[in-house]
Amino acid sequence: MTYIVALTGGIGSGKTTISNSFKKLGVNIIDTDIIGKKIIEKNVKIFNAIKKKFGNNILNSNQLINRKLLRKYVFNEKKNKLWLENILIPEIYKESKRQIKLVNSTWCLWVVPLLIEKKLDNIAHRILIVDTPVKTQIKRIMIRDEINQYQAKNIITQQTSRNKRILIADDIILNKNTKKLDTYVYYLNCFYTYLFNKYKLQKKNKKQIFKKNYLTKLY
Repeated sequence: MTYIVALTGGIGSGKTTISNSFKKLGVNIIDTDIIGKKIIEKNVKIFNAIKKKFGNNILNSNQLINRKLLRKYVFNEKKNKLWLENILIPEIYKESKRQIKLVNSTWCLWVVPLLIEKKLDNIAHRILIVDTPVKTQIKRIMIRDEINQYQAKNIITQQTSRNKRILIADDIILNKNTKKLDTYVYYLNCFYTYLFNKYKLQKKNKKQIFKKNYLTKLY
């Protein structure tokens, strides 16, 4: 009986920062980005499919997939992005379910960048959005991925808009003041533990599971 909180947000919004903060509190983290990286490295079928699709140039000096180059191919050509997602998402989802079954914390944080795009939001009991101004996103992506402003904007436009993410949110953290993030995370951990206990009680009594009638905005 695992209570699942899905964490999502645009590229460069700070999902990793937030998930690491929850991890320090003992929350089990299931990160689909990490799962995806491992699948690309260890799943022979997918590795060979990527190599066949993009040629030997996609490999680095260690004969592994060059993720930086793969990202370039994917975001420069929409059909490449869809192709990669179509072979990766089913495997990522399968591995996510396996890891969720092994959760030993009160609740788990499922980090899913493509939660909305792939319509996976119905799996979670609660949706936490990391919200960040677009200008901040662009700056972070440019520094992290060593790309120019045009490339950063192109990546952002291919994702679900900020407004659409906010519309489906149960909880929102504005990742602007980093000094407050740990406080926000501590509060949400207590809140999700409370929701889990309520969820567990209603399951035990076979009552209708409570609706998500709370909304938390941590700005």
